[in-house]
Amino acid sequence: MGQRIEMPRYIKIAVDVAVRIHKGDLPEGVKLRGRSILASEYNVSPETIRKSMKLLDDTGVVKVNKGSGVIVKSKEKALDFINGFKDKESIGMIRSNIKNLLQQRKDIEKEINELNEKVIDYSYRFKNSNLIDHVEIEIPESSHIINISIGESRFWHNTGATILGVKREDKVYISPGPYWEFKEKDILLVVGDEGVLDRIKKYLNDTN
Repeated sequence: MGQRIEMPRYIKIAVDVAVRIHKGDLPEGVKLRGRSILASEYNVSPETIRKSMKLLDDTGVVKVNKGSGVIVKSKEKALDFINGFKDKESIGMIRSNIKNLLQQRKDIEKEINELNEKVIDYSYRFKNSNLIDHVEIEIPESSHIINISIGESRFWHNTGATILGVKREDKVYISPGPYWEFKEKDILLVVGDEGVLDRIKKYLNDTN
């Protein structure tokens, strides 16, 4: 469920007044009560009411006349204001949700990288204990996956193996993403079940 964005108080009051105008509770042409009375009704300062009325004045819902108060101007404009506010609120919620999801993805990717580093570390430490079926396999020169990305190759789908990292020119790249392209003599660090090595060899040398 998306998080609801907390809007400034003066905007909430402006929307509430617009709703009352649209419903007919505050008819066109009627003079609204003074700022101090409205401030008491909404339990806010007169300055907050002033900002609310200014917003409604700018959008043609009311007319603010210095010295003579605020006059309800347009029921139609009140509806436009309400609908416009809803659209802006929805866009704000979407942006907020995207921001939150991006942060969650960043946190998840960080956690995955840390876990993969641990798996690789444990794999080397317990390589002969059979606790972790860690496999290193070099991509042959004639392999059909050279210059193809991990995503395009559907590596896991075709082998059942999870790529933890790739050794390339004395460097180990942890958790390569779906756009990582395989190169000749890359050494893949993978984990899988007991038959994973045979499946990888068959897949890397597949000429179909």
